[in-house]
Amino acid sequence: MQLDPLFIIEAFVDILQALPLTLVISVVPLLFGFVIGIGIALIRIYKVKGIHHLAAFYVSFIRGTPLLLHIMIIYFGVPLLFDNLAETYGWNVRSSVIPLVAFILVAFSINSGAYMSEAIRSGILSVNRGQLEAAYSVGMTTWQGIRRIVLPQALMGSLPNLLHKFIGLLHGSSLAFTISLEDLNGRANIVATSNLKFLEAFIAAAFIYWGLTLLAEQLTSLLEKRLNVYNRGGVA
Repeated sequence: MQLDPLFIIEAFVDILQALPLTLVISVVPLLFGFVIGIGIALIRIYKVKGIHHLAAFYVSFIRGTPLLLHIMIIYFGVPLLFDNLAETYGWNVRSSVIPLVAFILVAFSINSGAYMSEAIRSGILSVNRGQLEAAYSVGMTTWQGIRRIVLPQALMGSLPNLLHKFIGLLHGSSLAFTISLEDLNGRANIVATSNLKFLEAFIAAAFIYWGLTLLAEQLTSLLEKRLNVYNRGGVA
């Protein structure tokens, strides 16, 4: 067997067709996971009565189980729950109307929320408590102090972990092929199988993943410079 460099280029162009779906699977759960992460982190730090134990369980369970398992539980569990509710309440729709990508987005968002909550929580705890007390002294509420002073600094300290999570979602998007979604890895499998040139197809896919990772690192660097404004005393 000989390597076919020209086919790597051909496969590269073909596999790029799956790029939009891969970006959706990587970016949307990152955004939802970020919101979930902030909420869970604040609940655990301030020990919100009645739910902080649930938040701790959520983080422990999700971090202690693999992403593939989360996908399978959502993929098989949500339709079962949805159909039971539809039957109970007489809805005229069934789980078959739910697009496959929705299961992946839900599973990935739940997964990223748990990991990001720990990164954000550690970032918040690293901010000097005296800064929040100083916010109180100038008339800010707790939420204003957290939003304007604590969170920007916490985010700054959490950026490396958040970048790592995005890269994890990007690479984890390859699991979407387990429920027949055609992401970059799934497209590479199809191209490889159709042409019986597996090495070339996966080399092409590797270059695409690598390029996206480098782009994410550059964007994070720009965001880090922007957030440095807050560390020099600025507020939003």
